[in-house]
Amino acid sequence: MTPSHDFHHLLLEDRDGVRVVTINRPDKLNALNFAVIAELDAAFRAIAADPAVRAVVLRGAGEKAFVAGADIGELATLSPIQARHFSQHGQKMMRGVELLGKPVIAMIRGYALGGGLELAMSCHLRIAADNAKVGQPEINLGVLPGFGGTQRLLRLAGRGATLELCLTGAPINAQRAFELGIVTRIVPAEQLEAATFALAAQLAASAPQALRGILDAVQIGGECGIDAGLDYETQAFAVCASTHDMREGTQAFLERRKPVFGGD
Repeated sequence: MTPSHDFHHLLLEDRDGVRVVTINRPDKLNALNFAVIAELDAAFRAIAADPAVRAVVLRGAGEKAFVAGADIGELATLSPIQARHFSQHGQKMMRGVELLGKPVIAMIRGYALGGGLELAMSCHLRIAADNAKVGQPEINLGVLPGFGGTQRLLRLAGRGATLELCLTGAPINAQRAFELGIVTRIVPAEQLEAATFALAAQLAASAPQALRGILDAVQIGGECGIDAGLDYETQAFAVCASTHDMREGTQAFLERRKPVFGGD
């Protein structure tokens, strides 16, 4: 069943518990503007409220780009107040992706630059084609990353790599991005879609409460001290123990069969 939301810049499709969100501006290399950001925000809020969706694949239309960055034509016209609003709007949407509570996979084909890399980094997993290019080239426009790039890149790749990417604006290839921890997996370009959807199907078949517990525990642990992180992990573990899925998973293990998680 295909979701009925009426979007101008997104295509939505459901595949057995996986919602596929495609940014559909291939003529603009799927560049982000106010309208695209607003639609992504609405799409992910709908996903959060839909228990039938257990995992998400986020991709860009066409062969050239996941998202090549912000829409420079729109960016060039912004006043300082409008630029602040644009940054806040993009950060809010991407924070919503990050805190969704359901795994989101960025399928990176071609370029993921500027806002495109920032969007990919807000996803939980990033699978890149071996010919992908990623980077934060905002310095070449006289600005800095505004959608969380300095902060998420710092947490993924460390201070040195973040400063090099942001200060020089130079893109890097998929292999270097993998070495730095910016992407989580590289596959041959012709296998990108199959590998991404295989992983999404695996996640969609997992126990939703356990998935959410992992996502939240890792997120919280990355933003607080270890004692607070450990305390949250204990609470999430206890919540899972109250679910039918935990009973199903342990019973299936004892019976040497594959578990069927119903989501409750």
